[in-house]
Amino acid sequence: MRWKGRRQSRNVEDRRGLRVARRAGGGGIGVVLLALVAMYFGVDPSVILNQGGSMLGEPSGQTESYQPSPEEDRLAQFVSVVLADTEDTWNGLFREMNASYQEPKLVLFSGSVQSACGFAQAAMGPFYCPGDDKVYIDLSFYRNLRQRHGAPGDFAQAYVIAHEIGHHVQNLLGISEEVHRARSRASEKEANRLSVMQELQADCLAGVWAFHADRARNILEQGDIEEALNAASSIGDDRLQKQSRGYVTPDSFTHGSSAQRVRWFRRGLETGNVSRCNTFKTENL
Repeated sequence: MRWKGRRQSRNVEDRRGLRVARRAGGGGIGVVLLALVAMYFGVDPSVILNQGGSMLGEPSGQTESYQPSPEEDRLAQFVSVVLADTEDTWNGLFREMNASYQEPKLVLFSGSVQSACGFAQAAMGPFYCPGDDKVYIDLSFYRNLRQRHGAPGDFAQAYVIAHEIGHHVQNLLGISEEVHRARSRASEKEANRLSVMQELQADCLAGVWAFHADRARNILEQGDIEEALNAASSIGDDRLQKQSRGYVTPDSFTHGSSAQRVRWFRRGLETGNVSRCNTFKTENL
């Protein structure tokens, strides 16, 4: 991906090294609520439940001794450039829709972070919080993406950011709120299916970004598309479930299968058309 020397975003909030104070929570309803928040944002709730609710996060405002490596500094610059590119793309697309794009913040954190959606740890992976219109990412996730999931490459990393920005676009368009209301009334199986639709649409919107960014700024190099498709495939629910427990239960999917994630990202990439990303009105996800 061609990114060096390009504009970096002013919307990056660097909280790396900021200590998040922890206090005993004692479990109970607070843990359940945090788990529900995790499920809403497509995060495995066991990350929270397995801790027994023993730790709830509060920002202390204190900074620990933190020295990022040169590789992490390079990643931070890369993330800032990709965020800037999503800003350029979505500002233009929203103007075409006679709407105004509200640029989100992107928070870099290390280890754990407090958001408007609750306390989060790096193990939960990148996420978008509509409560504060911010994307959160611990850069160590990219090491896991490369080593654990077998998805190396800078465009694979860009796809992850573009997917979370896709959730921000859904929030601005009112889609996230509609899904939230529908899931609150649905059975567990149907709620999971709605979550899958929402995640696959974010994949498609990530593809829309890539289409327009490459057409306007020639960002793609040979092999980039394959990197992103490999990343989409590597984090499909079926593949992750097979790796973690040896079997697959489709009714519990919250993000979509590997094939679905690849298909919808490719649709956005090939069409560049937001209207072609309507996963809620299709017979074949």
